[in-house]
Amino acid sequence: MGLFKVIFWGIIIYYLYKFVFGVVVPVSKAAGEMKSKISQMQQAQEQYIKQQQQFNQQQQQQTTQTAKQKNDNEGEYIEYEEISHQKD
Repeated sequence: MGLFKVIFWGIIIYYLYKFVFGVVVPVSKAAGEMKSKISQMQQAQEQYIKQQQQFNQQQQQQTTQTAKQKNDNEGEYIEYEEISHQKD
């Protein structure tokens, strides 16, 4: 009976070893890689948002400058009243 116990526990340990290094370790490695990729994507997204904000600020500055230039170039606005012609 002692020999069967040793063989039984040997088989159990073998399959446990195979399970741990065949499933658990690769899954934990993949999870770590996914976390690093997600953090890289978040950093890239933050950089893109910053670039867009800077671009929008530049666009706003350009539009305000052009608006000021237009206002400086235009003459005074003269109001007028419309005269309606009525036929009697």
